[in-house]
Amino acid sequence: MSDRESHPERDPADSTVTVRVRGGDPDDERDSDTDGGRVTEVSVERGTILRDTLLDAGLSPYTRLTKRANCGGRGLCATCGVRIRSSEPTADHWHDDLAARFGYPRLACQIRVDEPMTVELVEKTVWGGRE
Repeated sequence: MSDRESHPERDPADSTVTVRVRGGDPDDERDSDTDGGRVTEVSVERGTILRDTLLDAGLSPYTRLTKRANCGGRGLCATCGVRIRSSEPTADHWHDDLAARFGYPRLACQIRVDEPMTVELVEKTVWGGRE
């Protein structure tokens, strides 16, 4: 088997996916959806962690308190919770199994973006709300 057969080249168009993020300031009229919330589309490399995608795009899953007090993406603090509204990946972390069972938000730090998806940033009033 040649090296090319063992490592087939990917079409560059297949190496990125779009994450559609709902949330933010509902009074911001840019790219609003029918619910009146802000919608931002972010193009990312396949396999990127959702938490990193959100932070790089300036769309933090954290509140004003948890942006400093979080576990850094290790899946321990549960402060980066988001709702997946389309193309929900399979849960493979213990918290995500509970989220599926009880309707909790999924942990953005434990979701690998492999397909286009729609994500909603959730309001977390217990942790101080968004800025």
